Amino acid sequence: MNLIELDTRWSRYIHTKCMALPRPILTTLEVSGDGRFWIPATAALWLAPLPLAGFSKLRWFCLNFFIGLIFDLILIGILKSLIKRPRPAYNKGMYLVLSVDHWSFPSGHASRACFIGSFFWLCWSVLQEIRVQLGFNSGVAQAVVVDPNLRLDDDGLIKVAIVITMMWSIATSASRILLGRHFMLDVLAGAILGVLEAFIVYNLFFVSEFFSEESYLWIAGNACSHEAYLPVFVGSLCKGLNITRI
Repeated sequence: MNLIELDTRWSRYIHTKCMALPRPILTTLEVSGDGRFWIPATAALWLAPLPLAGFSKLRWFCLNFFIGLIFDLILIGILKSLIKRPRPAYNKGMYLVLSVDHWSFPSGHASRACFIGSFFWLCWSVLQEIRVQLGFNSGVAQAVVVDPNLRLDDDGLIKVAIVITMMWSIATSASRILLGRHFMLDVLAGAILGVLEAFIVYNLFFVSEFFSEESYLWIAGNACSHEAYLPVFVGSLCKGLNITRI
């Protein structure tokens, strides 16, 4: 029995044994890891009409995060189109967006989820800077903690958020096997790729805060040059930023 046959057999076995698990929970994990949410949401947050002062580091993080998500999308799409491993025969009720979604190896959800978890972990210092710039202090963090005996320092909530994100990454990856969307090797390969992508983006593709702000100003300037066609609150922001045309 070769590796592919073993992978196919064990993947089906796990899927069958875990069919009693609540499917709504698994499908919620599936939706939460969908690129159709993460990519536009990240782009929207970076381009959101927020004041220049006080949000530069948030925009900086969002731009690099967006670059990583696009990098993941391109890499997984290329690999799927080259390898062309069919999805499990028992995969039911899946809506395909792109033609490459017909293929199973590697898992795009697993790569994206593990990229997100790893990227957040690598960007620990950036998230600290965002917290400081937004004025998020320990008093706010403590207010959302259920256990009054658990004391958080100023960065405690960031630590908790990163741990939760990494746990979500693992759960979302595992849900691909439990839902019958992928084989085990698909998910394993996707998870490894996601971690590698995070390190590559962080060390090679990570753009500067200056570049992020200049890019934002260029886009905002071109948008503000058509102020008459913008929503009122965006037009007001253009006036406040004194941006008319870049």
